[in-house]
This record gives sequence, C-alpha cells and structure tokens, in this order.
Amino acid sequence: MTTWTEWAGYGAIPHDSAARRHPLGVVDWVLLVGFLLGIYTGFAIQITPTVPFPAAISGITGVILLWRRRHGISAAGLAAFLGVTLLLLASILYAPGLDLLSKRTTGLLQMVYSLAISYALFLTVVEAGAAAFSRLMLVFILTIIVGTLLETYAGLAAISDAVRQKIYTSGVYDADLRDELLYGKVRPKLFTSEPSAVTFSYTLFSFCWLLTSSWRHKRLGYLAMMTAAMMAMPGPTLLLMLLLLGLHEMVPKGDDGPAPLLSVRLIKIGAVAALALIAFAIIASSVYAARLDNIANGDDESFFYRVIGPFLVTLEVVKHHPILGIGLTGEQMIADTIATVFLKSGSFSPLWNIPEPNEVMTNYFWLHWVYLGLCGGAVVMLAISGWLRSLGVHALTLCWLGWTILGQASGAYVSPKTWTVLMLIAACSVLHAEAHKRKTAPAPIPAPPPLRPYPPGALVAIGGNGPPRYRP
Repeated sequence: MTTWTEWAGYGAIPHDSAARRHPLGVVDWVLLVGFLLGIYTGFAIQITPTVPFPAAISGITGVILLWRRRHGISAAGLAAFLGVTLLLLASILYAPGLDLLSKRTTGLLQMVYSLAISYALFLTVVEAGAAAFSRLMLVFILTIIVGTLLETYAGLAAISDAVRQKIYTSGVYDADLRDELLYGKVRPKLFTSEPSAVTFSYTLFSFCWLLTSSWRHKRLGYLAMMTAAMMAMPGPTLLLMLLLLGLHEMVPKGDDGPAPLLSVRLIKIGAVAALALIAFAIIASSVYAARLDNIANGDDESFFYRVIGPFLVTLEVVKHHPILGIGLTGEQMIADTIATVFLKSGSFSPLWNIPEPNEVMTNYFWLHWVYLGLCGGAVVMLAISGWLRSLGVHALTLCWLGWTILGQASGAYVSPKTWTVLMLIAACSVLHAEAHKRKTAPAPIPAPPPLRPYPPGALVAIGGNGPPRYRP
C-alpha cells in the first residue's frame, strides 16, 4: 500500500546532503540577509523609463551568492533551468500580437533574472541548514514585530516615512484615513512602500520558520506570532498564516512509528483543511469585520484588484487564449478586456479608477494562467517541478500550494519576490525532509568492540582443558 511519506516523496532525500555541508561563512550570511531585505523592501532601480531593475538589493546579492555557490550547481539542475528558460522563450515567440514582442522580451529577461537569483537563494538556504536558518527567520520576525510597534508607538513612523519618500518613486501607500476607519489606527509600513508588504514578508518568514524549526511547541509559537502581528500590524494577509499552518500539518513530521496509509492521511488532510478554513472564517469575521463588510458591499478596491478582478479576467482570457495565453507581461493586449470585465462585475464600483493594465492584475497565481494559458501554464509548472526535483526537492505539492496561497497577496509574476516564495519554501521543505529522515531513521547498531591482542608474556588458555601457558 502507498503511504503518505512515499506519495509526498519523502523517501527520496538527497544522499547524505546534510553530512556534506559546510557552515556558511560571515560573508554568505551577510549576503543572505541582504537578499531577504531586498525582497522585504522591494526597492527597485529604474534603468530606463520602461526597464526597471526590480528588487535591486536582492539582485546584486543574489548574483554574488550564485557565484559563491557555483560549485553546488549540478549538471542536472543547470540543464533543467535552461529547459525552463527555453520554454519561456517559446511562450513569448508563439504568443499572439508580435508588436508586443519587445515588451515580452523584457518580461522574459526579468523572469530569468528572478529565477536565477532565487536559485542562488535556494542553494544558500539548503547549505545553511535548518537550525541556523530557522534562527535567522526568528530574528527577522522579531525585528518586524518590534519595528512596527516602534513605528506606531515610539515615533519611528517619521523616519520610516522619510525613507519611503526617498527610495520609492511609485506605489507609495497614502490611505492612512482608510486605515483609521477600518483598523482604528494607521498601519505601519516599516520602510516598505505599503503595509501589505510588511505583512506579506512576515507571513512568508513565519511559515519558513515553522518548516525549519525543531522546537517542540513551534505550532503554539507560530500562533503567538500571528496574534502578535494582528495587534502590531493588522491586515488580511495575516489570515493566510492559518492556511499555511494547515498546509504544514499535511506534511510528515518525523513522528515515531510507521507512516500512515495514504487513505488515512487524506482523511486527516481533509479534517485539517476544514479546521483551517473554519478558523480563517471565524477570525476574519471577528477581527476584520469592517473590512469584510466593505468586501461584501463591493466597497473594497484593494481586495477587488488583488483577488476578485484577476480571477474574473483570467476566466475571460482563458476563453479566448486557452492554449498559450497572452505571453509574459502582455497585459496591454487585454487592456480593453480588463476594463470590460471590471465594469461588468457587481463587485466593481464605477467610482474607482481603472489604472494601467499591469497595475490591476496584482495576483501572480492568476497571472500565471493569463500569461501562459492552460496548456502552457501546466507545461511550465511541470518543467519547474522537474527542475526542483533535480535539486532534491520532493514535496512539490507543499511548494506549489504554498506559492498559490501567498499569491493571493502579491502580484508581479516576473519579479524576484514571486519566485523567491517558491524557492524559499522549496529549500525549507528540503531541510524539513532531512529532519524527518533523521527522526525516523533506525538507531545505528553499535559495532562490536575490537579484539584486544594479548601482550607478550600474558597467561592465556590455549584450547582444550590443559593448563594455561605463557604467550611467547
């Protein structure tokens, strides 16, 4: 019978991968922290009016990390990466509307850049090991909590706002009055462009800590993190932490005893998913009651652009471009479709402005199918899954479901943040799997003690029942 462990791929861990590791040096840790700070802030440099350098800090540190991890790049991993790149190239060449080829080429370059530096992040996190990386995640989590509290109650907001005005040229959040009405206070931004960037990073880092921590009571700690965040930086993105906790409960934990059958495990998965959804609904209806009322009444512009709108546009695009989609970053091709879908939706208010097409599709999960279509999207996901398998990742369901859940709070499909989510969860799943293997591995049988030779002149018995003789 198939067991859950075998179905999830946890029986095929890279051979002695943990034993071959060397501790990261100070330079690597500094670069890793810089990479994550770049993802957290999202700081970008505009190279030309139309060509950005997204997540510039992560890009610079990621290239250096990739060079430093070059000896860890396997031939299979490199070949799989090149295969994904060729598929993406084919997707922009076969997409309709050749007049957008230049725009799609820019999107392709950004996508390859994002995948490459995320690859460097993966190799570095796996090299760091579970214990060290979970401590780093805990430092980030506590820093965000303390920082947001200082911004709200200790005057850090003035410094944070001054920095934000200097480093961000667009997309700076200024709806403080809306925050006062919905949450009773201005939500902290903590050196990012908007409050959702803070809660998104906090949610991602907390999930990575949950996957890599070996603390016995880490689930209670995770819930405590969520509670603290809801008080320090309220926002609906934090509700995704409940869904991610349910997802975590669906992977092996390294418990003693035989692994349960797949059918038994699937029943447990259903129960865990139901409990997570119930808790999600209860907390959402109590903590975020005002926000839910706005969503139900069609008065929440942000939720529409992040969740409802992208879903409706995806349904419409798939009707007309079901095979290969519209190509990477081809939103201009469907500008009229976006406007029509939005205006026809009962959840869209005529009082809202319709920004540029690339600014309203802020959900990378739905953008995947808009850009690549049903067929192309499935093929690319399979290709990336093959790449992950070549890197020693076997909990692919965990990786893609985590990526999907967090996609409901983030957009920009070709940006480093999108693929950092996938590769970071993938790296943590490898570390989690190694911990599972160590816990479930049978205890080694001690070797028998070596035979000690008798020193010359010792009195020993040599065969039979005769008297002992001295050994010469």
